[in-house]
Amino acid sequence: MKNFGFGCMRLPMTEQNEVDYTEFSKMIDVFLEAGFTYFDTAHPYLEEKSEIAIRECLVKRYPRDRYILTNKLTSPYFETEAEIEPLFERQLAACGVEYFDYYLMHAQNKRQNEKYTQCHAYEVAGRLKAQGKIRHIGISFHDRANVLDDILTQHPEIEVVQIQFNYTDYEDLIVQSRLCYEVCRKHDKPVIVMEPVKGGTLLRLPERAKAVFDRLGGGSYASYAIRFAASFEGVFMVLSGMSSLEQMLDNISYMKEFQPLSKEEFAAIDEVREIFRSQGLIPCTACRYCVDGCPKKIDIPALFSCMNAWKVYSAPNSPRRYLRITEGKGKASDCVKCGRCEQICPQTLQIRSLLEKVAGEFESNA
Repeated sequence: MKNFGFGCMRLPMTEQNEVDYTEFSKMIDVFLEAGFTYFDTAHPYLEEKSEIAIRECLVKRYPRDRYILTNKLTSPYFETEAEIEPLFERQLAACGVEYFDYYLMHAQNKRQNEKYTQCHAYEVAGRLKAQGKIRHIGISFHDRANVLDDILTQHPEIEVVQIQFNYTDYEDLIVQSRLCYEVCRKHDKPVIVMEPVKGGTLLRLPERAKAVFDRLGGGSYASYAIRFAASFEGVFMVLSGMSSLEQMLDNISYMKEFQPLSKEEFAAIDEVREIFRSQGLIPCTACRYCVDGCPKKIDIPALFSCMNAWKVYSAPNSPRRYLRITEGKGKASDCVKCGRCEQICPQTLQIRSLLEKVAGEFESNA
């Protein structure tokens, strides 16, 4: 099994906000033809459309032994132990399969782990594994390294850990990519990497950062980010959320015959990391978990993206873009401080105070 996986949270979409099955099918064909087999989804991805797209474009078109499929148990969809297995069965049906190769306890942190433990989620997963409906049990994780250490100590049955791991978060005090990776190594758990390009942030580089990589004389900006994650011992899978065939072909070009980063390339990564740190950007990955529960329908990731573009590029169209984003939706100043967004944010961003800054930047002269 090669160490590059297809993350299905960001897929090609039509103008009607439906998954483009034709394009997705083409991408699957190319992906499998190149020798890659790993697909990752979750029930809430793309407003519950990701699982169905996998059924229609992958499962119905290829035999089960041609691919590895990972799904997740997501907190908002259950409140009691009795609700977990019916949800799991709905996920199997949505994907059109009889088992998942990997089933992860989704977006674990200290608070989430308490709920999963109280609902005996790991025990339910264990029973499903004994029935052959799950091959491997794991977690995806968003919290501090000491919390991960506690969870892995509490649940030795966890077989794999999916963490956010990229070069800008490597020494981040909140995400703690390096420290979380080291906890996985301590417990001898294989690592699955999510967000290696940080939701596309590491493609939209400041000019100074572009110049650093351009001096190396080859490779896309995505290639350095994904190869960085894949260069660490114990990382058995790096996921990329690809939304176009062009992105996939670029990724395949350097992952089909993977080569770890050289010393020179690691040094360039260090330099680019410092450039990002100096920008003071909002580290939002545009997962959009915060959007659905917002009572004012504020498109929080879009507003943060607009703010970052303003900081990095002083883009003259940013104020106009802000007006387009908020047309018919909530403005940053409409935030009622309910805190729902912060409770679900995997990056643990202080969204309410950040929205105040966005409002101050774009609404003060409106």
